[in-house]
Amino acid sequence: MGKALFLLVTASLALSLASVDAQAATGKRAVVSKKHHVKPVAKQSAKSKFVQKRRAEPRLLVDSDGDPILRSASALVIDQSSGAVLFEKNAGAQLPIASITKLMTAMVALDAEPDLQQELTISQDDVDTFKGTHSRLRVGTRLTREEMLRLALMSSENRAAAALSRYYPGGRDEFVAAMNRKAEELGLSDTRFEDPTGLTAANLSSARDLTKMTAAAHGYPLIRQFSTTPEHRVIVAGRPHTFHNTNRLVSNDGWEIGLSKTGYISEAGKCLVMQAWVNNKPMIIVLLDSWGKLTRIGDANRIKRWIESAALPQRPITS
Repeated sequence: MGKALFLLVTASLALSLASVDAQAATGKRAVVSKKHHVKPVAKQSAKSKFVQKRRAEPRLLVDSDGDPILRSASALVIDQSSGAVLFEKNAGAQLPIASITKLMTAMVALDAEPDLQQELTISQDDVDTFKGTHSRLRVGTRLTREEMLRLALMSSENRAAAALSRYYPGGRDEFVAAMNRKAEELGLSDTRFEDPTGLTAANLSSARDLTKMTAAAHGYPLIRQFSTTPEHRVIVAGRPHTFHNTNRLVSNDGWEIGLSKTGYISEAGKCLVMQAWVNNKPMIIVLLDSWGKLTRIGDANRIKRWIESAALPQRPITS
């Protein structure tokens, strides 16, 4: 009886091991429990991994015409090299542009060919009386004109922009007049300026005009450099202060940005203009009156993915 029992146990164990080998031959992993039960564990298929990856990616929503669905109230995307319109949404609407204004401020300041190393002092006249916004540039702060220009473009420093206009030949009133003359020279028929910072909602433009203004500003090397600097440290009142770019995309490895400017006041919503390379082509992207905290960034990413995802038909430029 003992020998028969031994043969029965041996046969059962051999059958279990044969089952394990069969599972291994089919490409599946087998786990043997203490009771010699075999539990196959399937490997994750390549298709399953692909599906999970696709689910993790943000979905690109398009309308019935195949255009991206954006959260910005007004938008325009053009191929800078050809001028062809790739996408537009309410591109002719005249809207407040907030700190996008500072691109014109920078151009007018540089057109005067000033001494960039001259020290400018922040005065009480540079303090925001429109919105009561905060600034780390206290009254009495002294920085070079170059540093004021950098901070105005990179971190949208309102007091820096105000100081640039105040030190202009003829003062701030003449500076604003020069802004409007420059707009006229560039053919910006929807554009009006009343201050150099954009804090007033009276500074108006359209997405169509802003593609022209962005293209003009891109012609200034310092504007390209300063508007795309991720961060910069300056000494204010004897202490180092690090200022950051208001557009997080300039630090994103997935973007190649040649010019950038953000803007926000409540009347304008979130705004963004950029010159960027997408699909190895220079694009100008304008997004105005985006209602969410991050939706202008989301819209920019949606546009980029949309351009990259398909060969887009070129549309004639609308006047």
